[in-house]
Amino acid sequence: MKNIFASAITLIALLNSLPLISKTTNDIEEVVVTASLTPILRSRSGNAVSILSRQQLQNHTCVGISDLLRDVPGFSVSRAGVLGSQTQVRVRGAEANHLVVLIDGVEANDPSQNDEFSWATVSATDIERIEIVRGPQSSLRGSDAIAGVVNIITPSAEKTGFGLFLERGSRSTHHSGFNLDFKQPDFDVRLGLGHVESDGGNIARSGNEKDGYQNTTLTFKTGVKINEKLSVSLSARGSNGMNQYDADNDYDGLVEDRDRHSNFDNSTRRLQIDYSPRNGSWRHKLLISRSTNNNSAFVNGVEGNITASSKDRYQYVGSVSFADESSTLSFLAERDQEDWIQRGDDPWGDVNQDRERDTDSLALEYRTDVNDRLTIAASVRSEDNSEFDSSKTFRTETTYRLTDRTRVRGAFGTAIKNPTFTERFGYYTNFIGNPNLVPEKSRSWELGFDTQLSDGNVVLSATIFDSELANEIDGFVYDPTIFAFTSGNTNSKSERKGLELSFISNFWDSFSISSAYTYTHSKDVDSVDEVRRPKNIASVNLSWEATENLFLNTNLQFTGDQTDVYFPPYPEPSQVVTMENHTVLNVNINYIASDRFKIYVNLDNLLDEDYEEVFGYQTLGFGASIGLRYGF
Repeated sequence: MKNIFASAITLIALLNSLPLISKTTNDIEEVVVTASLTPILRSRSGNAVSILSRQQLQNHTCVGISDLLRDVPGFSVSRAGVLGSQTQVRVRGAEANHLVVLIDGVEANDPSQNDEFSWATVSATDIERIEIVRGPQSSLRGSDAIAGVVNIITPSAEKTGFGLFLERGSRSTHHSGFNLDFKQPDFDVRLGLGHVESDGGNIARSGNEKDGYQNTTLTFKTGVKINEKLSVSLSARGSNGMNQYDADNDYDGLVEDRDRHSNFDNSTRRLQIDYSPRNGSWRHKLLISRSTNNNSAFVNGVEGNITASSKDRYQYVGSVSFADESSTLSFLAERDQEDWIQRGDDPWGDVNQDRERDTDSLALEYRTDVNDRLTIAASVRSEDNSEFDSSKTFRTETTYRLTDRTRVRGAFGTAIKNPTFTERFGYYTNFIGNPNLVPEKSRSWELGFDTQLSDGNVVLSATIFDSELANEIDGFVYDPTIFAFTSGNTNSKSERKGLELSFISNFWDSFSISSAYTYTHSKDVDSVDEVRRPKNIASVNLSWEATENLFLNTNLQFTGDQTDVYFPPYPEPSQVVTMENHTVLNVNINYIASDRFKIYVNLDNLLDEDYEEVFGYQTLGFGASIGLRYGF
């Protein structure tokens, strides 16, 4: 890590000696709503921030949101098979449930699924942009935000009109949708509907049964400006569908073809009231939100396990700007109510459960632009949880513009992750919960820089990070006194550290290139590499405007070697196995026939790479699709 730090300092000094450039690069003055309690300029954040714009989303035309994150520095994706299969996203080597995912500001993590976000059940339909903040965010977002926050933002109506798209591809994949928009000076409303279904492919290494997927997503967003001081907005998004999967019924450690599927029904909704008296220097925001997740598993057509969860959140955010609006003080008061239900049959005991927990939180954030170069911010949060001791988290950050083209940034903070319902209360009789668990606690720091070269046509970014986790929960502890597995807090600390690099170049009007690289060193409490954390991940995107109407985007993704755990038949012990590195090439072709009509072609895994992201689960080979998009 010392060598990484020294290299970063040397590179900053070298870049500082290059000619001065313009400050007109688009992302310098982008406003983000996720990195603070109030909207701020991206260039004023001390944390590493990434934004996936509408244009980037349209260029990739992915069905699953998780595929869009593979190019983001610090992110690794593990999908157990094909489209719609269980998917985990890890940031900077942390656990999958150390990432908070918001949909239009509503926390959508599923308490009934280990507090992870259900990536497999949410499609990329009707997305305006995705904001990503890496690093500890518990002082603003509460429990779970150890590694960062992803905010999926749906579009608002920009004009009156409608749009639709139709896509058909390999494996009988159909993807379609439409939106209706109505816009007036003080009122807007948008309704969107999307549907995707696919026969999929065989997840198991043996057999030929295909594992399919269906998803229907409805989005609604409206806003009204009552007067110059008062506005009201409402947003809602719901997804329901089905995904098929296989299981290890012969206990050889590998899944086989089985008649199994899960039904899901997830939703988020939020009401927001904004009031700004005194010419906007005082701002008040009231938010009421709710998220729900319902899942049911079927074996040979018979319904078995059922889980359901909900989270109700009530928030007040007040902020005041002073010193010519160069400083802002924000206050948050929040109440969370979480419920978890499990239903099922087990011949060895009663597995039906109804659990709940409440959390009351207060947070304070102060941000100040000391001058046109230096920004300093600090935030602190206190949580009173009905199940755990009160906790306090904090974060400090700063950014300093060395020149008009180069800035350095840094952040330091703490975060927590409360034990999940399953870890505390169990899951069926073969896994017994541990109600005595305590929250995981992390302490993290990062240093980075961003610089522009060649008249703003080149942007370079680098970040080094280090995180230490205490009270880490081991969810696979065998207790000989009860002859079953349970969970427990570890006594030692685990560490994650690494380096993130990104490069964007627009040397020519018709050609651009972007790339990202992440090195992650993630060790558990026994100093062993943690599973499903590749040390090296890289991606390259090449975009070419062949003609005024024809665009070509090539995406190359490299994932290095990573480990996983194989569970052979009893009594053999579990084994750590290595999954080899793989490279995936995707190509997207867009033809703009008119201002309203576009044709696109997707070529996925063009090299037909054979690889696994979860041991024993096959991924898809080459696939192609063609789509039409019309807007009025």
